[in-house]
Amino acid sequence: MCFAFAEAQSPKIWTLQECVKYAIDNNISIKQADLSLLSAEVDKKDAVGSFLPTLNANANNSWNTGLTQNITTGVLQTQTTRNSSYGVSSGVSIYNGSRNIYRLQRAKMSIIAAQYNTGQIEDNIMLNVSNAYLNVLFNKENLKQFEVQHIITTEQLKLTEDLVEAGSLPRGDILEVKATFANEEQQIIAAANDIQISKITLAQILNLDAYEVFDIENPEISTINAFVLDGGVDAIFDSALDNRYEVKIAEQNTALAEQDVKLAQAESMPSLNAFFNYNTRESGQGRFSSFLDPDSSTRPIGIVESTGETVVAPNFATSVGNPLPFFNQLSNNDGITYGIAIQLPIFNGFAVKNNIERSKISVANNKLVEAQTKLDLKRNIFQAFNDATGSRASYEASQEALDARTLAVEYARSRFNVGLMNAFDFNQAQTQLTNAQINVLRAKYDYIFRLKILELFTGVSPDELKF
Repeated sequence: MCFAFAEAQSPKIWTLQECVKYAIDNNISIKQADLSLLSAEVDKKDAVGSFLPTLNANANNSWNTGLTQNITTGVLQTQTTRNSSYGVSSGVSIYNGSRNIYRLQRAKMSIIAAQYNTGQIEDNIMLNVSNAYLNVLFNKENLKQFEVQHIITTEQLKLTEDLVEAGSLPRGDILEVKATFANEEQQIIAAANDIQISKITLAQILNLDAYEVFDIENPEISTINAFVLDGGVDAIFDSALDNRYEVKIAEQNTALAEQDVKLAQAESMPSLNAFFNYNTRESGQGRFSSFLDPDSSTRPIGIVESTGETVVAPNFATSVGNPLPFFNQLSNNDGITYGIAIQLPIFNGFAVKNNIERSKISVANNKLVEAQTKLDLKRNIFQAFNDATGSRASYEASQEALDARTLAVEYARSRFNVGLMNAFDFNQAQTQLTNAQINVLRAKYDYIFRLKILELFTGVSPDELKF
């Protein structure tokens, strides 16, 4: 039981690639973008379906109560009647100004645009995760520097006590070293807290809740790979034009707007449709029939004026019998309608013309957005390149300063050990060395982050992102 609990609480060590992949797989914005992609794929199915014929069936059964016309005799009477009708209809578009074709093309383009949008979100996630990951590494390295310095200060405190006891240094120097010792303990506590805060920040970006068992791998960054700077800023920009999703999205939006112009223009074209309908009906009313009256087969209808002879006609009697069987009625009452229909837009309140104009305006606007996107990209890349080269210079200068401070502290320590320097001056030298070490770390990780930004501009995938 104890072993199982310890195993469950042991922290998972995350690599940068694992963090990026997990963030992409679980990010809510990515999931929303995936839903948009699914919606675009459904729109494509709609566009494909517009090429296919329609087929619909209908059935109706109704009862009428009250004064209605008897469909058998044609006489108005108070009655309850039941009637039903059935039908099947089908239609197909033969020509509609190529709207179906343009709609399908646009649906395919929308899918590509949705994929580009997902890619752009992934790029932003990679940048955010990389920055947070580097921040954790920086805080860990910072803590190590404070701990190493604290060990040196501990040794210095013991040495100072020995020199004071020997009379080589005044007793006040012990207080100075103890103050430095206490200050370093505070710095160590603050640095450890900074690590926890930075890990929590990274875990929140990953949408993780188990902050207390979250930790990252500590890669050894002995050398910084700055290959992205070798080709120059123009090479980075050329690569970004081919790989950056904001450019692809802007270009795709322009293409979609141009497709909308074709769709709007197609609305002014005639459309030709074919149709086929089959209908039949049935009623619960009795069947009307007539026959010669067996009791009186004739009836007078007039008299011949010249002869006085009576004119007679057959005397028919009527009766209402049972309705025909259901299927017999359907067979007797069915009918088929088929043909073609053409529709030619002539005037519709300028709606079609205005839609065409709006679509053309949208194309012009999207072209401006595309041009601005490329200008912004170029400006951002030049700025990022300058930031990276500046960070490299700052990193190299901070290393030189650290080397100088290291030599200065060694010299100060040799003087302090023989009593030629007081504790205050020696602590000042130590503090300057600590600050130089922190500056090197800060410049180092800032330089690495600037390089990651440039690498993302060139289209680095999550699997290729590394330190």
